Amino acid sequence: MVDFNQLVQQIAIYALPVLFAITLHEAAHAYAARRFGDNTAYMLGRMTLNPLKHIDPVGTVLLPLLSLMMGGFIFGWAKPVPVNFSALRKPRQHSRWVAAAGPLANFAMVFLWVGLLKLALYSHTAYSEPLLLMSKAGIAINISLMLLNLLPILPLDGGRIVESLLPPGWAWRYAQTERYGMWVLLLLLATGKLGIILQPFYGLMYDLIRMFF
Repeated sequence: MVDFNQLVQQIAIYALPVLFAITLHEAAHAYAARRFGDNTAYMLGRMTLNPLKHIDPVGTVLLPLLSLMMGGFIFGWAKPVPVNFSALRKPRQHSRWVAAAGPLANFAMVFLWVGLLKLALYSHTAYSEPLLLMSKAGIAINISLMLLNLLPILPLDGGRIVESLLPPGWAWRYAQTERYGMWVLLLLLATGKLGIILQPFYGLMYDLIRMFF
């Protein structure tokens, strides 16, 4: 557990990176869906960089706050972007790109925050330390969100990608697991297995960052 002053400091550091991470993730899904023929998210105003359109009170605010308080894995979600997969021009092929758009946005943001981290390290102003801390948070959050969403569990993006790659009969059977997906995810989180599963991939991502920077 963290004390109150630490909690306030962590909220100040993490709030902006969290909002950017979820907003660009969901907006990327909406943009990709429209690009491939489905205007549902666009018509509902979800193809936007306004974070208020994507915030889920529990997933975006309460759970990340509890995660910070417990000092563990930062876990949460935004309001999912509605996608009518049957409206896509090539539903099976294009659905995987719609699903992949969110994690790809987070991947790009990792390197954006790395660039800001470098700027903070080489500048000497009153804003250098806050920018340094925020950049480290931005890197961690976007790696977390990307890796979490790439797990092959429906309704996560990784599950959608797997579903789109399976033969139709297998894809239908796999789709039936979606009703249990969030329960599986919460069980992994509650038992500490989620962090164990993702830790090697965290290491790979940080090695990749060091390779390029």
